[in-house]
Amino acid sequence: MKIFKDYYNNEVKLSFEDHPFTNDPKHVWVICVHKGKWLLTKHRDRGIEFPGGKVEKRESPEEAARREVMEETGGCVSQLTYIGQYYVHGKGGNIAKNVYYATVSTLTKQSNYYETEGPVLLNKLPENIETDQDFSFMMKDNVLPLSLEQIEKYRKVNQQNE
Repeated sequence: MKIFKDYYNNEVKLSFEDHPFTNDPKHVWVICVHKGKWLLTKHRDRGIEFPGGKVEKRESPEEAARREVMEETGGCVSQLTYIGQYYVHGKGGNIAKNVYYATVSTLTKQSNYYETEGPVLLNKLPENIETDQDFSFMMKDNVLPLSLEQIEKYRKVNQQNE
Protein backbone atom coordinates (compact mmCIF):
# COMPACT_ATOMS: atom_id res chain seq x y z
CA MET A 1 0.00 0.00 0.00
CA LYS A 2 1.20 3.48 -0.87
CA ILE A 3 0.29 6.48 1.29
CA PHE A 4 0.81 10.04 0.06
CA LYS A 5 -0.82 13.47 -0.16
CA ASP A 6 -2.97 14.54 -3.09
CA TYR A 7 -3.01 17.90 -4.86
CA TYR A 8 -5.09 19.39 -2.01
CA ASN A 9 -2.92 17.84 0.72
CA ASN A 10 -5.47 15.14 1.61
CA GLU A 11 -4.13 11.74 2.67
CA VAL A 12 -4.45 9.11 -0.06
CA LYS A 13 -4.05 5.37 0.40
CA LEU A 14 -3.55 3.46 -2.86
CA SER A 15 -3.48 -0.31 -3.17
CA PHE A 16 -3.30 -2.71 -6.08
CA GLU A 17 -4.86 -5.49 -4.01
CA ASP A 18 -8.40 -6.72 -4.59
CA HIS A 19 -10.74 -4.07 -3.12
CA PRO A 20 -8.75 -3.33 0.06
CA PHE A 21 -10.99 -0.51 1.30
CA THR A 22 -14.51 -1.51 0.22
CA ASN A 23 -16.32 -3.91 -2.08
CA ASP A 24 -18.82 -1.14 -2.77
CA PRO A 25 -16.90 1.98 -3.92
CA LYS A 26 -18.95 5.00 -4.90
CA HIS A 27 -16.48 6.33 -7.49
CA VAL A 28 -14.49 5.07 -10.48
CA TRP A 29 -11.55 6.34 -12.54
CA VAL A 30 -10.73 4.81 -15.93
CA ILE A 31 -7.31 5.01 -17.58
CA CYS A 32 -8.16 4.48 -21.26
CA VAL A 33 -6.39 3.69 -24.51
CA HIS A 34 -7.84 3.84 -28.01
CA LYS A 35 -5.84 2.68 -31.03
CA GLY A 36 -2.53 3.04 -29.19
CA LYS A 37 -3.28 6.53 -27.84
CA TRP A 38 -4.30 7.67 -24.38
CA LEU A 39 -7.99 8.59 -24.30
CA LEU A 40 -8.85 11.35 -21.88
CA THR A 41 -11.59 13.94 -21.61
CA LYS A 42 -11.61 17.68 -20.96
CA HIS A 43 -13.69 18.46 -17.91
CA ARG A 44 -15.21 21.93 -18.20
CA ASP A 45 -13.98 23.03 -14.77
CA ARG A 46 -10.98 20.84 -13.94
CA GLY A 47 -9.20 20.39 -17.26
CA ILE A 48 -7.89 17.29 -19.02
CA GLU A 49 -8.27 14.03 -17.12
CA PHE A 50 -9.13 10.39 -17.57
CA PRO A 51 -12.88 9.67 -17.43
CA GLY A 52 -14.55 8.78 -14.18
CA GLY A 53 -17.29 9.62 -11.76
CA LYS A 54 -19.88 8.33 -9.35
CA VAL A 55 -21.39 4.88 -9.26
CA GLU A 56 -25.16 5.30 -9.58
CA LYS A 57 -27.79 3.38 -7.60
CA ARG A 58 -28.26 -0.22 -8.77
CA GLU A 59 -25.07 0.03 -10.88
CA SER A 60 -21.87 -1.95 -10.37
CA PRO A 61 -18.53 -0.12 -10.40
CA GLU A 62 -17.71 -1.87 -13.70
CA GLU A 63 -20.98 -0.64 -15.24
CA ALA A 64 -20.23 2.86 -13.95
CA ALA A 65 -16.75 2.76 -15.50
CA ARG A 66 -18.15 1.79 -18.91
CA ARG A 67 -20.92 4.39 -18.68
CA GLU A 68 -18.56 7.21 -17.64
CA VAL A 69 -16.21 6.46 -20.55
CA MET A 70 -19.16 6.54 -22.97
CA GLU A 71 -20.69 9.71 -21.51
CA GLU A 72 -17.44 11.68 -21.31
CA THR A 73 -15.67 10.52 -24.50
CA GLY A 74 -18.16 8.61 -26.69
CA GLY A 75 -15.93 5.57 -26.25
CA CYS A 76 -17.14 1.99 -26.22
CA VAL A 77 -15.07 -0.08 -23.78
CA SER A 78 -14.09 -3.45 -25.24
CA GLN A 79 -11.88 -4.55 -22.33
CA LEU A 80 -12.01 -3.38 -18.72
CA THR A 81 -9.49 -4.46 -16.07
CA TYR A 82 -9.54 -3.62 -12.38
CA ILE A 83 -6.15 -2.14 -11.45
CA GLY A 84 -6.58 -1.04 -7.86
CA GLN A 85 -8.44 1.11 -5.40
CA TYR A 86 -7.66 4.27 -3.53
CA TYR A 87 -9.10 5.94 -0.49
CA VAL A 88 -8.99 9.68 0.10
CA HIS A 89 -9.39 11.03 3.60
CA GLY A 90 -10.55 14.46 2.50
CA LYS A 91 -11.59 17.62 4.27
CA GLY A 92 -15.05 17.33 2.70
CA GLY A 93 -15.44 13.61 3.38
CA ASN A 94 -13.91 10.27 2.51
CA ILE A 95 -14.14 8.48 -0.81
CA ALA A 96 -13.07 5.10 -2.14
CA LYS A 97 -12.48 4.88 -5.88
CA ASN A 98 -11.77 1.90 -8.13
CA VAL A 99 -9.11 2.42 -10.79
CA TYR A 100 -9.59 0.60 -14.10
CA TYR A 101 -7.59 0.18 -17.28
CA ALA A 102 -9.77 0.15 -20.39
CA THR A 103 -9.30 -0.53 -24.06
CA VAL A 104 -11.77 1.48 -26.10
CA SER A 105 -12.71 -0.06 -29.44
CA THR A 106 -14.70 2.78 -31.00
CA LEU A 107 -15.31 6.49 -30.48
CA THR A 108 -18.69 7.89 -31.45
CA LYS A 109 -19.25 11.64 -31.81
CA GLN A 110 -21.94 12.78 -29.39
CA SER A 111 -23.98 15.97 -29.15
CA ASN A 112 -23.56 15.97 -25.37
CA TYR A 113 -20.56 14.89 -23.29
CA TYR A 114 -22.21 15.88 -19.99
CA GLU A 115 -19.79 17.89 -17.82
CA THR A 116 -16.94 17.49 -20.32
CA GLU A 117 -16.01 18.82 -23.73
CA GLY A 118 -15.46 15.33 -25.11
CA PRO A 119 -12.49 13.14 -25.99
CA VAL A 120 -8.84 14.13 -25.95
CA LEU A 121 -6.39 11.72 -27.63
CA LEU A 122 -2.69 11.91 -26.76
CA ASN A 123 0.22 9.90 -28.16
CA LYS A 124 1.93 10.23 -24.79
CA LEU A 125 1.25 11.87 -21.47
CA PRO A 126 3.32 14.98 -20.68
CA GLU A 127 6.34 14.45 -18.46
CA ASN A 128 5.52 17.62 -16.51
CA ILE A 129 1.85 16.82 -15.98
CA GLU A 130 1.94 17.94 -12.33
CA THR A 131 2.73 21.52 -13.40
CA ASP A 132 0.73 21.62 -16.65
CA GLN A 133 -2.23 23.97 -16.16
CA ASP A 134 -4.27 22.20 -18.86
CA PHE A 135 -4.55 19.07 -16.70
CA SER A 136 -6.93 18.36 -13.84
CA PHE A 137 -5.78 18.11 -10.24
CA MET A 138 -6.76 14.42 -10.46
CA MET A 139 -3.77 13.85 -12.75
CA LYS A 140 -1.26 15.50 -10.41
CA ASP A 141 -0.75 13.13 -7.49
CA ASN A 142 0.85 9.69 -7.26
CA VAL A 143 -2.28 7.73 -8.24
CA LEU A 144 -1.57 8.19 -11.96
CA PRO A 145 2.15 7.29 -12.13
CA LEU A 146 1.74 4.34 -9.76
CA SER A 147 -1.29 3.10 -11.72
CA LEU A 148 0.63 3.46 -14.99
CA GLU A 149 3.40 1.28 -13.51
CA GLN A 150 0.80 -1.33 -12.59
CA ILE A 151 -0.73 -1.15 -16.09
CA GLU A 152 2.71 -1.68 -17.63
CA LYS A 153 3.17 -4.82 -15.50
CA TYR A 154 -0.29 -6.01 -16.59
CA ARG A 155 0.56 -5.41 -20.26
CA LYS A 156 3.85 -7.34 -20.00
CA VAL A 157 2.15 -10.34 -18.39
CA ASN A 158 -0.53 -10.35 -21.10
CA GLN A 159 2.08 -10.15 -23.89
CA GLN A 160 3.93 -13.13 -22.41
CA ASN A 161 0.69 -15.13 -22.23
CA GLU A 162 -0.17 -14.55 -25.90
